[in-house]
Amino acid sequence: MVFLSHKHEELVILQDTIAFLNTEGVDIYVDWMDEEMPAYTNANTALRLKEKIKIANKFVLVATPNAIRSKWCNWELGLGDAAKYIENIALFPINRTHLSFSNAEYLKIYPYIEYENGNGKYLNGASISKGYYVKAPLVNGNKRLTPLKTWLTS
Repeated sequence: MVFLSHKHEELVILQDTIAFLNTEGVDIYVDWMDEEMPAYTNANTALRLKEKIKIANKFVLVATPNAIRSKWCNWELGLGDAAKYIENIALFPINRTHLSFSNAEYLKIYPYIEYENGNGKYLNGASISKGYYVKAPLVNGNKRLTPLKTWLTS
C-alpha cells in the first residue's frame, strides 16, 4: 500500500495522481477515502494517519507548492521518514520547476518521481528507457534510477 500525502484543496491533481498510480497496480491510501477517519480534524485524525503511514509499504508526497507549505504534509513526511526511511519515500513534483524546493531545501534529500523521455544516458553510456523513475540523490551528485513500477512493488 502507498500512503499518499497531499493538500486536500488540490482535488484535480490528487485524482490524476491516484489514477496514474492505480495504473501501476498498487493500492493507495488517501485519508479522505478512509471511512474510519474522523469527520473533523482532531487528535484522532493524527493517530489514524500515524497508523496508516506506519503500515504502508511506501510513502509518496504529491509535492505541489501548497503541499510543501502545508503543516500537515510536512508532519506526515516527517513520520514517513521515521517509519519508512529514505528508500521507501518519494516526492512526486507535479511541476518540474518546483524541484528547486525554494524555502524547503530539505526536500532535496528525498527521492522523487520523474518521467524520462528516452533521451537520457546512464553514466556507462547506456540509454535510459522512456518511463517513470524514482530518482534517488546520491552523495556524489549523481542519481540512482529505479523504474517506478519496480520501486512501488519492492
